[in-house]
Amino acid sequence: MCRIAAYAGPAIPLENIIVRPRHSLLTQSQHANEAKLAVNGDGFGISWYGEGQAPGLYRDVLPAWADDNLTHLCRMVRSQLFIAHIRASTVGETSRANCHPFAYDRWSFCHNGQIPHFGQIKRRMMAALPDDLFDARRGTADSELIFLSMQAHGLDRDVAGAIATTLNDIGPEGASGPVKLTCVFSDGDTLYAFRHASSGNSPTLYLSGVLDNGGRAVASEPLCGVTERWTALPCNVLCRISADGLQTESISLPVAA
Repeated sequence: MCRIAAYAGPAIPLENIIVRPRHSLLTQSQHANEAKLAVNGDGFGISWYGEGQAPGLYRDVLPAWADDNLTHLCRMVRSQLFIAHIRASTVGETSRANCHPFAYDRWSFCHNGQIPHFGQIKRRMMAALPDDLFDARRGTADSELIFLSMQAHGLDRDVAGAIATTLNDIGPEGASGPVKLTCVFSDGDTLYAFRHASSGNSPTLYLSGVLDNGGRAVASEPLCGVTERWTALPCNVLCRISADGLQTESISLPVAA
């Protein structure tokens, strides 16, 4: 499965999270410790916020370790909020359109996990999108459809409610296995993160303490390599990191029929 790292706080070079730490996201692209696959080489991407509302976006199908542009970009670009993702694909071919993060308006979004019955619900979920969101879909990944469905369900107005309604759209797990979602996303002001599994454990996500500069990071694996220095985010809890600090909120889960 994929790996994620994100940051919110005073502006820093992207490399401080993505490249330089002992167990950085770049390191995890070849040496992940808490994923089914140690290697995540099906593309990568970064979204970052600066001037204006819409995020910058850089994505490619190359493995993260094979793109020299990535390290240069991360050294030169500074941002107060950014999300980075390395992909090990489960649904959707390896293409730039399927690389995370996905962006729509001021939002950017990435996902790690699986919907085993995605083929059975894809058409229904696509048909439920309003025209503007349907036309915004560029790839074939389940992750992008999750993101657009959250938009359709009022992500701008009620983040926790949009998540809960989208989980209801996805429905319960079937014979093919449990639904597992770990998502990190932002509107440019707040960094959001949540984990969900219909049964068992969802893909890992950790929250750092307050960093030396006052910011915070979330990551699939602790960037320093020491798990005890990070807090594992609980399932079905929405985490918000903003200028107001850290806030958490329980997500109301769909009731099984």
